[in-house]
Amino acid sequence: MPYLLIRSNTELKPEVEQALLSRSSRVVADALGKPERYVMVSLDLGSPMIFGGESSACAYLELKSIGLPEEETASLSAQLSELV
Repeated sequence: MPYLLIRSNTELKPEVEQALLSRSSRVVADALGKPERYVMVSLDLGSPMIFGGESSACAYLELKSIGLPEEETASLSAQLSELV
């Protein structure tokens, strides 16, 4: 089961959260060639975070799945970065 965690120090309106969850689920399913019914996406918003010494808006994404192809890392990272 592919699992994507999106953690950010920002808050989103409920309708934007739902849109992000739906879009993320489709992107992960398409990128990994898996049925969307097996994909799980979780949002953790409003978390205290700092990046590069700055507390401006930032996000951390973590994708887990059995058999993630290492040669696809750059492509997967680019697709997931597009989401945020």
